[in-house]
Amino acid sequence: MSATPVIVAIDWGTTRMRAWLLDAEGAALAEHRSDEGLTTAQKTGFEPILERCLVALHAPDGLPVIICGMAGARQGWIEAPYVDVPSSIAAILRGAVRVPYAGRDTRIVPGLAQRRAEAPDVMRGEETQLAGSKLDAAGRHLVCMPGTHSKWVVIDSGAVEAFLTWPTGELFALLTSHSILRHSIGEQPHAVSAENPVFATACEIALAEGGDFASRLFSIRAGSLLHGLTPEDAAATLSGLMIGSEVASARRQFLPTDRSVTLAASGTLATLYRRVFNIAGLEVRDIDADAAVRIGLFEAARQNEMIDGVPA
Repeated sequence: MSATPVIVAIDWGTTRMRAWLLDAEGAALAEHRSDEGLTTAQKTGFEPILERCLVALHAPDGLPVIICGMAGARQGWIEAPYVDVPSSIAAILRGAVRVPYAGRDTRIVPGLAQRRAEAPDVMRGEETQLAGSKLDAAGRHLVCMPGTHSKWVVIDSGAVEAFLTWPTGELFALLTSHSILRHSIGEQPHAVSAENPVFATACEIALAEGGDFASRLFSIRAGSLLHGLTPEDAAATLSGLMIGSEVASARRQFLPTDRSVTLAASGTLATLYRRVFNIAGLEVRDIDADAAVRIGLFEAARQNEMIDGVPA
């Protein structure tokens, strides 16, 4: 690790932003996190937030900045147009768009678009995780990136071939706050543990039924009324049904013969999805999502020749 910073790397999401001061090897010299995501920046402006971030990181004057995520959306700082798939990961990164920001070279990595009429889809930010996942250039890989909108991505020979989105996290939030299930789960859902046998049972049901969880939802409410299902177990049941259904559906779409999946996740989500994969009998390769996005941003800076002395 060198003590000399060469780039500021930022993952700018809808509600949060994460930033790192990186050296010439891509190692983090400093880190800054805040709740000033896209929704905040639209009100206060992107430049003031970035300035505060650079001060917090003690970034030298003129140091370049590479950004991924919602800052490049149509409603973001400046639009970084989608790159159509199939496309090589290197070509995606090289499409970074310059931001007219005084004082330093600032660029935003584009997202991806799948324009198939029967399965249109988009992503922003996850493409950088893919770049940092260090998947072998040869061969086919299926990558699962859980979140509010879980992405399942097919990579073949270093190119993104196709992807699909399951809005599992968003649906969980909606059902726990705006449906009758809120009476069983409570105002603040309990954290779900992968070791909870109720979670595992719900996963097994969803996997066996091939992804149709809608018919099981009301049984959570009925279970609390008739069998004393606790709020903790109600949340675990809902989570198990939804993640199990996502995996069952994705397995049907992408895994007719292959039994291996790469899981790019961190924290609780990584633990929950790994448990479901194990129940489903899938071989799992783990990748830390936080590390992957940082590595991917460094690779994007390298591909765009933003770092002196680090060849593309």
